[in-house]
Formats: sequence, C-alpha cells, structure tokens
Amino acid sequence: MTDISNGPSADSMENTPTDAANGIEQDTALSEEALVKAARMPVRGMTCAVCAGRIEKVVGRMEGVQSANVNLAAELLDVHYAPDAVSLETIAEKVGAIGFEAILPDAVAAGEPDVLRFGIRGMHCAACSGRIERVVGAMEGVASVEVSLASDSAAVHLQDGVSSRDMVEAIVSRVAGLGFEAEPVAEAQDGGTGLWELQQEENRNRLAAMRARLIPAFLFALPLLVISMGEMVGLPLPAIISPHHNPLGFALVQLALVLPVMWSGRDFYRIGFRNLWQLAPNMDSLIAVGTGAAFVYSAWNTFEIALHGPHDATSMVRAMDLYFESAAVLIALVSLGKYFETRSRAHTSDAIRSLMELTPDTAILLRNGEQQEIPLAQVRTSDTLLVRPGERIPVDATVIEGRSSVDESMLTGESIPVTKDVGDTVAGGTMNTTGMLTIRVDRVGADTVLARIIRLVQDAQGSKAPIANLADRVSLYFVPTVMGLALLSGAVWLLSGADFTFALRIFIAVMVIACPCAMGLATPTSIMVGTGRGAQLGVLIKNGAALEAAGSVNTLVFDKTGTLTHGSPELVELIMLQDADEAARQDVLRLVASLEAVSEHPLAAAIVRGAKAQGLAPLPVQNFLAVPGKGVQGTVQGRDVRIGNVGFAAAGMLEDQAAALLDEQAAQGRTPLLAALDGVPVAVLAVADKLKEEAPEVVRRLRSMGINVVMLTGDNERTARAVAAEAGIETVIAGVLPEQKDRTVAELQEKGGIVGMVGDGINDAPALARADVGIAMGTGIDVAVEAGDIVLMKGALHGVLTALALSRATVANIRQNLFWAFGYNVLGIPVAMGVLYALFDGPTLSPMIAGGAMALSSVSVVSNALRLRFFRA
Repeated sequence: MTDISNGPSADSMENTPTDAANGIEQDTALSEEALVKAARMPVRGMTCAVCAGRIEKVVGRMEGVQSANVNLAAELLDVHYAPDAVSLETIAEKVGAIGFEAILPDAVAAGEPDVLRFGIRGMHCAACSGRIERVVGAMEGVASVEVSLASDSAAVHLQDGVSSRDMVEAIVSRVAGLGFEAEPVAEAQDGGTGLWELQQEENRNRLAAMRARLIPAFLFALPLLVISMGEMVGLPLPAIISPHHNPLGFALVQLALVLPVMWSGRDFYRIGFRNLWQLAPNMDSLIAVGTGAAFVYSAWNTFEIALHGPHDATSMVRAMDLYFESAAVLIALVSLGKYFETRSRAHTSDAIRSLMELTPDTAILLRNGEQQEIPLAQVRTSDTLLVRPGERIPVDATVIEGRSSVDESMLTGESIPVTKDVGDTVAGGTMNTTGMLTIRVDRVGADTVLARIIRLVQDAQGSKAPIANLADRVSLYFVPTVMGLALLSGAVWLLSGADFTFALRIFIAVMVIACPCAMGLATPTSIMVGTGRGAQLGVLIKNGAALEAAGSVNTLVFDKTGTLTHGSPELVELIMLQDADEAARQDVLRLVASLEAVSEHPLAAAIVRGAKAQGLAPLPVQNFLAVPGKGVQGTVQGRDVRIGNVGFAAAGMLEDQAAALLDEQAAQGRTPLLAALDGVPVAVLAVADKLKEEAPEVVRRLRSMGINVVMLTGDNERTARAVAAEAGIETVIAGVLPEQKDRTVAELQEKGGIVGMVGDGINDAPALARADVGIAMGTGIDVAVEAGDIVLMKGALHGVLTALALSRATVANIRQNLFWAFGYNVLGIPVAMGVLYALFDGPTLSPMIAGGAMALSSVSVVSNALRLRFFRA
C-alpha cells in the first residue's frame, strides 16, 4: 500500500504504477519465470472504433505481447509486453506499418524527443549564462543550448539519436563543475511536457487544421448545392451554367467546385483507401468509397456530355444525373461533425485541466531573510517558502511558522477550510485563506499529492470498462458488413429493375450513414468525464471496471472502527453514583484523569482528553500500578484512586443500581469504567468511539437505493448491535478478526451478492481487495491511493453515496450512448437500403441527409457524456 502523501519508496522509485499514465514503462511481475512490462503510448491517426480495434488486434497478436488495449477517446495504447521477446520500438513500428503512429514513452516524457530542460541556480549575470551555454554547447551529443538568466533555466537540444537519459547526468555534472547547480525539470513541474500537455497541444493543432479545412469545404460546397438544386426549388440559373441551355457548363462548374472540397477532405481518401487496400476498412473507407463513387459516376457523365456535345439529346439527361453536390456536401458535413466531435472530446479532460491549474507558476523563496519569487520548477525539497493569505500553496510541505485556515476542497471535496498550525502538513494546490504561513518543502513535482491524483485520474480515463466489450467486438466487423450491405442493396435494386442512379444513391446512402465512431466513443468518453468529475468531488476511481462494478453493488459492507465511527475513543459521559454537585464531579474527573495520564491505554487517553477539554490539568501521581485486563491504581493528593472493571475497582462488591448502570452503558455500545476513591465506588465513566454524525442518513439513503448494508467489526456482539442500531444497520457480523474479514466478504459473495467493502485501507486491505469494489475512506490529503478500487479523499461517509451515485450515473450514461449508437445504425441502415420504400412505398434517404445524420451521431454521443461534468450527488 502506498500513501500519496509520501513519495515513492526506494524500492519502487523507478517503477511506480502511475508512471504508465505519463507514457513511462512500469514493471509488473506476473510470474516467477517472466517479467512483463506495461507501457502507455499516445497513438495518432485513429478516426473511428475500427482503427482502435485494428491496432488492438494487430498488436495483441505480436509475439511477446500479453495484452493491448486502445482507448479511442483518449487516443492511448496500453500494452503489456515481455521485453525479452519484443521491444516498444518494434511495437511502435508495427503500429506504423498499419498506418498509425505510436509515440514512444521516451518521447512523451521529454515532450520533445530532443530537448532537455533544467533549472539553473547560481547565475548572477549574463556572463554566467553565456559560460554555461558555451561549455554545455561544446559537449558531445548537444546540438544547441539556450540559457535564460531571467527564468534561471536552460533548454538543451540534443543531436539526433542521442539518448536523453544518458545526457541528463552528464549535463548536471558538467554544470556543477562550472560552479552552478542544474536540476532536471520534472514532468509535473514543466507545463510544456508530459503526455497530457502533448495531447492537448496536438488537439489544439488538430482543431486549428480542421477549422482551416472547413472554410474551403463550405465555401465551395454551398454554392455547388445552390447550382445543382437551384432550379428544383425555383432559383433560375444564368444561361451559361443552366442545364437546359448549357449542360456542359452546368457540369463543368460543379466539377470545378467539388474538387476543392474533396481536396479539403483528402484525409478521408488517403486513410480510407489505404485501409481498404490493406483489407482493414474503417469509417474513412466508407466516406471515401461513397463519395468517390458519386464523384466517378458524375465525372463520367461530364465526360459523356463533353463527348456528345451540349445539343445532344442525352446531354441534358446526363446533366440532371450528376452527384457532385452529394460528394461535396457529404465531405463538408462529415468534416463539420468530426470537428464538433473533436472539440467536444477535448472537454472530456476538463477535470485534469482544472487540477493542473491549481498549482501556481511561482513560489516565494525565503533565503537569508530575503524574499525571492522563483519559478515553481526551481523549488527543491527542504526549501523554505512563504505563502500569503489568498495564495495557493505551491508544493507539499510542513508548516514551520504561522497559523491559517486552508481550503482543501479542490482536492478532497470538503468545503470547510482546515486549520493548519506549526507541524501540520499542507498540500500543493490548496488555498491559504486567512493567515501567513512559512512552510518547509517536503515533496515537489511528480511526487506531490496533486501530481499523483492527476496521474491516477489519467490512468482511469485511459482504462476500459467491461461494458465496452460488445461495442469493441462489433466494431471489428462493422465496416466490412456495412460495405457488403451497401453492395448487396445496390445490386438488389439494380436487378429488380430500378435504374442505375437509384441503385447508386442507395449504395452511397448505406455507405455514409453507418457510424462506427459512435460505438467506439460511447464508453470511453463517459468514463473520462465520470472519473474526472469524481476527482473534482474528492472521489478517485481507479479504472473503468471499478466504475462499472460500483454501479451494480447490492451489498455494502462497512468496517466499524474508523469508517462508521471516528476511529478514536472519547469520554462521552461521567455519571456520579451518589448525588453530587458539579464541583465534586469535576474533582472526581480530575483525580481519575491524573491517574490515566500516566497510562498508555487508548481508553486512558480518551479520559485525559475529556478532562483537558474541561480545563482540568493533571495532578502528580504516586505509587502507580497498571494491572493488565483490569485497570490502574495510584495515589493522587493522598487519595487511593482506582479505575477499571468492577472486580478491580470495587473488589466485585457493587450495588444493584450501579451494576444496572454499567449494563445500560454497555448496551449502548459504550465501554463503562468504574472509578473508586479510597475503596468506595463513586462514578461510572462511559467511553465510546462515537458514530459519525452522518452515518444514519447515509445508511438510510443506501437502503433506499436498494443496497443491503452490513456492519463488520471485531467488537463483541452486544456492543456491535448497539452501534448498528444507532446507525440504522440491521445486518451485523461481529467478533471478526482483521485477518478474517476477507473470508467474510467472500461468504457474502458466495450468497450471490455483488459486494462493496468500505474501510480505511489499513487493517482491512485484504477485505478491500477481495470485494467486487473496494472503497477506501481517506482522512484528507493523507489518503492511500493504492488502498482500494475507489478512494474517498475525505473521511465523511457522504463520499460513499457520491461514489455509488456517480457510478450509476456513468453506467446509465454509457448505456444511453450504446443504445443511441446501436439504435442509430440498426434503424438508419435499413432505411438507407430502401426497406421502407420497398415494403410500404415509404421514403428513401438522400446521401446528404445520411451523411449529416452520421456526423451528428458521434457528436450526440460525446455531448451526452459531457453532461456528467455537471453531476451532483
């Protein structure tokens, strides 16, 4: 188990599970004989679910590859492979051979494959920066160096083929030899590097390129549509381009207008025909064949018109049988749909963007009594920083001076600011609200709480849910099936006596209405938005499988101590056995607390805290004696004080009224202790681990969701029943040792339950792992992210409701998307084939309308997923 408040251990520093999220390899020992590595690589060039499925199929069949998963929405390839059998370079080459580009982890980690960035300390003038530039620039393997005195940074451009890993240490050493300090800028510190930033930059460039191509597409497609359809709706055309007066001019002007549109959509043909040639057609193939057929047929008719002359009787007929506008409008509409889809998909990572924006760009460094504002990239562990009121805390640190309230809501979802005093820890990205804080840096860059949360969310967003399996299987065979149906329907209509133009229109409509993209995007977009929204609400969901499983949970097991309860005993009541005033009561509490102050028992600490809360300081104790399992005794201010069980404090002699009082407290789930002064019982002190205030409401709401709530505890049956009754829980499993909890969960699963386990992730880790969904309760920023499938950043039980409700909402969203994606194709393709026309003399589908519907189907799926951004429990 790894605590996110701490950096990686020495053992795991090089291969942490979250490294794969940033395009870095990780080791996964799957057996004693073989070592399997996991890597994540961005993939360029995918346009639909068929592309993703093809990459999975081809890479998955490679020798040495254990599994390959492609996320179309995130454009990522996750691969588990044996490095002894196959290398990442070979895998990337295989991906490239089928027409896509896989970016190797080294290139991702560097942002630019040949650029290393460093923070430089010790420079005072231009001579310093110039010296570093000259010396480092002369090193073998270095192409050029740019040192900025203003930002105390350096960018080192490497020559082609030079390994960045080998050069980092050499550059640091060479700069140190000059009397300066060079520190590589960690990925999470440099806003220009890292997988997410690389993808965002590519997405911005892609959108810009798509916008640039949309302009000529519509600029030429709209007048083409007016010219081709104008006379049908009563718009007269000049004689020079009228089909009745000049058929050749009418055809040539359409040909001239369609060519720029096809050039703007050239990627459809470049990718589509290439994949078709490789017997792996995708959505681009459908568009390319459909519009290509319309263009070739129309171009042939244009040639026939030119060959026979404008006055030939057939020329006017051929002029009215052109489909240039279908090809142009289809390309324009599909391009517009892809643009909206890409722009919408960019919003699926809004949650990551908002998390990244929490960290300030600079920090105020305290050195020799002076304040110096420096770039965040140059902050190092053990530095002393100043954080003013209203500023964000730049890194994980410990408060060494000052007191303030810190708003941690952006990380934990907890809206109430937390008071921070000397010795308390603070997390980077949180907001200092009221006071001035001086902090000592504990962790920077990729080791901070915020950076690890971001990586966890990235991991989750790149994962798949089991519900996506059907769509993945269908998408593999979808395009070939559609192409077969298009050919079949066109041939059937032709053989049944329909003219060629009607059969061609049917063929094109079937080709362009089918949309594998909607199926490929239905699941990953919802997962990306759902997991991102969860992070904003303080709910960290590890992967798509956990997200889906949480929505199906019908039995939820709560560990009692620290989960349903606060986890620390408190003094809840002191009952005098004889009538006494408040002063006497205070005296008894002070004497008992003084004795317990010497003890190390957890119950003793609760009594001491209770006395301190009432302003009672402990008194000196003589002759202290602790009797294990019974109690403690000693002399305080000359009086013999005892506290413990009845046999110890009262030598087994107790009045019925006092005995009943002890039984009553035990029945309420409390631990009753008897206090005696000079051998006479005087009071009963009730200590209890108090139930969290929200527990009854949360249990009630869980039951209203149809979930059976179970309490699991090592306490005795009587105490457990009392606590469960207070929380509203009917099913109680008591007397269970920590090592037996996972077996109890397994028994519930054997009874047919889909079991979720809620615990603190410390002494119930096996049970969390055994459950279908393990939910680890956190206590703020110190939560352990490896503890469960779902991690709650705050200790409030409302987070459980949020997690389950978010899961159900996300799964419902996925089902809506899949219903629309499958329903659209199931209904749309038969209409495009002319089934309604054949059976009921109903309408046929224009290829332009079919193309527009196809474009909108993907946009609708992504837009529906984006609704999860506004989810509230």
